Amino acid sequence: MQSFGHPTKPKIDEETRKDYDYMLDHPEEYYSHYYHYYSRRLAPKVDVRVVILVSVCAISVFQFFSWWNSYNKAISYLATVPKYRIQATEIAKQQGLLKKAKEKGKNKKSKEEIRDEEENIIKNIIKSKIDIKGGYQKPQICDLLLFQIILAPYHLCSYIVWYCRWIYNFNIKGKEYGEEERLYIIRKSMKMSKSQFDSLEDHQKETFLKRELWIKENYEVYKQEQEEELKKKLANDPRWKRYRRWMKNEGPGRLTFVDD
Repeated sequence: MQSFGHPTKPKIDEETRKDYDYMLDHPEEYYSHYYHYYSRRLAPKVDVRVVILVSVCAISVFQFFSWWNSYNKAISYLATVPKYRIQATEIAKQQGLLKKAKEKGKNKKSKEEIRDEEENIIKNIIKSKIDIKGGYQKPQICDLLLFQIILAPYHLCSYIVWYCRWIYNFNIKGKEYGEEERLYIIRKSMKMSKSQFDSLEDHQKETFLKRELWIKENYEVYKQEQEEELKKKLANDPRWKRYRRWMKNEGPGRLTFVDD
């Protein structure tokens, strides 16, 4: 007589086995178990790494177009400033670009088309001649979140090397600070980001260096002077006077109870 073995049991994962044992021990929770089982089986299984990568890429694309929009707005604004517009117009005349824009050619251009073309020429000259720094500077691919994450190990190693050199050169050997190091200390004292500090005019940075603001005592004096100057400006500002008068008479959030 031929003997038949037991049918092979399908392999199940540990989590499913625990759920099955729990259902046997708690038969009254059958429908709850049924719901959790199929919700887990039918749930889409997406790799978390793919979700993170797609999210980072989406944020980077948004950053890029947002920065380009800010940059174009800055150029459009500079094109309205007489100082830059006159210089750009003179360069365009010297290069004969404005004459080319007015040439009729085969297709006759309207006055509006000529005006738009001249405006684009002036903006392109401003783009090529002016180095905008700070929050409105020309977008750089390496500043996007995706590339910042990729380059994070490199930036970390660079910072460690820079910090070790700083300690060795200035703390141990006692070397004198160069211009770059002095501006770095000044920026840190002012608690400004690199983009904010770079957006300052060159003559402002020269003033910082002349006053030796990298020295803590000199910076404290400068800071006090700036605070006093700000107080004087606010004291002479009509809007600030009105605000102080209102604070004195009314006060913030003052409640008045009137008896019936």
